[in-house]
Amino acid sequence: MGTKAAPTARPFSVTSEVGALRTVLLHRPGDELRRLTPRNNDQLLFDAIPWVERAQQEHDIFAGVLRGRGVEVLLLADVLTETIKASGAARIQGISGAVDARRLGHVLADELAAYLRGVPAEELAQILMSGMTFDELPFGPDATSLVRRMHHGHDFVIDPLPNLLFTRDSSFWIGPRVAITSLALPARARETSLTDLIYAFHPRFLGVRRAYESHTAPIEGGDVLLLSKGVVAVGVGERTTAAGAEALARSLFEDDLAHTVLVVPIAQTRATMHLDTVCTMVDVDAVVMYPAIQDELCAFTIRKEDGGGVNISGPDPFLRVAAEAMGIGKLRVVDTGLDGVTAEREQWDDGNNTLALAPGVVVAYERNENTNARLEDAGIEVLRIPGSELGSGRGGPRCLSCPLSRDEV
Repeated sequence: MGTKAAPTARPFSVTSEVGALRTVLLHRPGDELRRLTPRNNDQLLFDAIPWVERAQQEHDIFAGVLRGRGVEVLLLADVLTETIKASGAARIQGISGAVDARRLGHVLADELAAYLRGVPAEELAQILMSGMTFDELPFGPDATSLVRRMHHGHDFVIDPLPNLLFTRDSSFWIGPRVAITSLALPARARETSLTDLIYAFHPRFLGVRRAYESHTAPIEGGDVLLLSKGVVAVGVGERTTAAGAEALARSLFEDDLAHTVLVVPIAQTRATMHLDTVCTMVDVDAVVMYPAIQDELCAFTIRKEDGGGVNISGPDPFLRVAAEAMGIGKLRVVDTGLDGVTAEREQWDDGNNTLALAPGVVVAYERNENTNARLEDAGIEVLRIPGSELGSGRGGPRCLSCPLSRDEV
């Protein structure tokens, strides 16, 4: 009996929100969530202390649904470990991003960095993700570090990254290129140092070019929607700045990755932290949208001009200019609920934050019963997953996933 040949790795490219999903990057919840306490969960951007084991079960179901539809699922912890094993430079870069001499002092920072250079790759990957407390330092205290003597043992010498769960934000793909983002809030800033080294040093990503450099201005992947090939919407609100949106647009134009960027102002609140918390695509011509903003959502249109310049117009109604830029007559809209209270509840619980696996097929949290029913009434297939614990950091299936490869539509 012959052996089955391993499948050839698919080239990475994403040109839409709804093309058949082929490869995706997820992060299974881990010890970083066990660092959350009532004392630090607000600072670390969680609204509740998640039950980690249940969150892992829910995430396993999510990954299983994707695999059941033929999607290759890459897990960030595995990819990070493989990267560190493959590259000494990746190890050094990861340590450099995590060990901050300005906060720890040079004595402690140098000692910790020297120790981390020698730990096994899997252990280092876990430390980079879940952090380390002063009590967990692998060497005894001495009289030379004032920082160590003045900190409590449960304080973090390396901060945990509980929001790694939301792989959408720290990188996104547009065409064959990857954009490394700049995360706005301190609790998330170091996440991009991990995605940066993965894309730079992991064997599967060697030769991949960048679409946008994260040091330019704040932008997060949850604010970026690929409406159609060459048409990108960027939300500007709590996390992404106008400067970030403009810098992204100019970068995409220079690389011929887009011809139109729609910049969409959204409320600067926790409930609407990203554009994909109020609007995601569910088909080539359809979105699910929070009804309270449907009529008021507007966009500035940035277009690439011949000769390398740009033209900025607007603001104009988002749904109209989006359809025009996409070359379709009208965008179909599925709203989140029939009444205001239901719509607000389901928007908070990520009813608008769906992940398309193909045109007209989406993954959604099961708890948003009204939104899911309305999607099905509109002809959308809804694959329901539990999310009671996964959603405690305010993010749905789209937030939880970074598509690396989709078919063209």
